[in-house]
Amino acid sequence: MNKPTILTGDRTTGPLHIGHYAGSLANRLRYQDSHEQFLLLADTQALTDNAHDPEKVRRSVIEVALDYLAVGIDPARTTICLQSHLSTLAELSMLYLNFVTVARLERNPTIKDEIRARGFGRDIPAGFLCYPAAQAADITAFKATVVPVGEDQAPLIEQTNEIVRRINATAGSTVLPEARAIIPSAGRLPGIDGKAKMSKSGGNAIALSASPEEIRSAVRAMFTDPNHLRVEDPGCIEGNVVFTYLDAFDQDQDGLAKLKAQYQRGGIGDGKIKARLEAILQELIAPIRERRAQFSADRGYIIDVIKEGTERARERTEATKRDVVSALGLFQL
Repeated sequence: MNKPTILTGDRTTGPLHIGHYAGSLANRLRYQDSHEQFLLLADTQALTDNAHDPEKVRRSVIEVALDYLAVGIDPARTTICLQSHLSTLAELSMLYLNFVTVARLERNPTIKDEIRARGFGRDIPAGFLCYPAAQAADITAFKATVVPVGEDQAPLIEQTNEIVRRINATAGSTVLPEARAIIPSAGRLPGIDGKAKMSKSGGNAIALSASPEEIRSAVRAMFTDPNHLRVEDPGCIEGNVVFTYLDAFDQDQDGLAKLKAQYQRGGIGDGKIKARLEAILQELIAPIRERRAQFSADRGYIIDVIKEGTERARERTEATKRDVVSALGLFQL
């Protein structure tokens, strides 16, 4: 039986953090057995808002690949590939732009939110505005039917399927499959400072390569309940970053439920809940950090993994382009 194809990946803008782990990496380990999985190092996409610093994007390719291997991604079961070295993705992106309007791109809720967050105003990089078409090219080039995304990214999958339907209608046949979004139950983790978005550059994230001291310092600095001033005071768990992280990483959910009830009644200090979270994160990150150090000692192996995966991905994506070109009846030499 053929396994369903899944496409996922990350922008190469820096090492990955525990938000990536909670949101997608843990699931990717499971997908290796149940799906044909392609993992895209999205360096071209990273340039859409980092063209001023291509060096950061370049060096982050190895950093992200290291994190993939460190958490347990197996290149024999998951194809790790480099976006900028798959020319078919760019060719399909250009083709797909003929099947979507500027107005539709601007109405995409994800793009609108990101434009506001970055303060672009009307100075929007064209590559950024056209990202939905580029993502549609990424997804369809692999003929992926499953795409794990955060809830805020779901509109991009919807727009991908709109483009797919227009191409299929023009071709008069189902040349491309539609994709289904998988939204992780954990959702997006906030930054340790309570801000909605965790960001390495913003200094409010815990890297998967964090040292024991960095983990301890980050947990101690975490936002809790500003009104929980004394141990005996009732505390609030809504918006309390420590409990949000415990929800994502604590395997003892029964014990956590009791801890929450006690915190809400009063009688437990922030130090105790932070100590519980720190112990969990130390245990989670220690083996990842150790494996990452081992892999980083052999840069040649990392490059070989990316090269081999990109070659496998090239075969797949070029076959899809041939299918699309033929189905649309475009001129061929």
